[in-house]
Amino acid sequence: MHYVIGVGSNLGDAPASVRRAMREVEQGLQASAVRRSSLYRTAPVGGPEQPDFVNAVLALESDLTPDAVLEALHHIEQEAGRVRDVRWGPRTLDLDVVAAGDLVSEDPVLTLPHPRAHERAFVLIPWHEIEPEASLPGIGSIASVITAGFDDQDIEVLVEEGA
Repeated sequence: MHYVIGVGSNLGDAPASVRRAMREVEQGLQASAVRRSSLYRTAPVGGPEQPDFVNAVLALESDLTPDAVLEALHHIEQEAGRVRDVRWGPRTLDLDVVAAGDLVSEDPVLTLPHPRAHERAFVLIPWHEIEPEASLPGIGSIASVITAGFDDQDIEVLVEEGA
């Protein structure tokens, strides 16, 4: 199945955490046909005052079920020291299933596609970078959503030293 996974961090060495998490996701999901976006610096959306995030998106193929993917992502977050005490608060690592093929589900444990993906520049812009023709099930072309604008959300490609 084709998965789109959002990766983010804003505590510690966030760029290193995101790069490490992308490798761990690829391994943990036994992924193939992996595409990685650039890293993006993004201002937090909602929640308390906190540092900017580093975000990226992975598109990949995995034979795991969506529930097994979510379980694997939660395990990777826990290993990275993720604490879930403040909604939309700072975090060492945040991994989200953005989309799982064309599945649409209202399951409260794993809503697909991610219920706020279409509102988040930090999801759609990196995803568009690696899959410009992609669509978000139930929403439509991610390119058209991006074109409609994210004027209220700061996002920029993170230029890393030596890059």
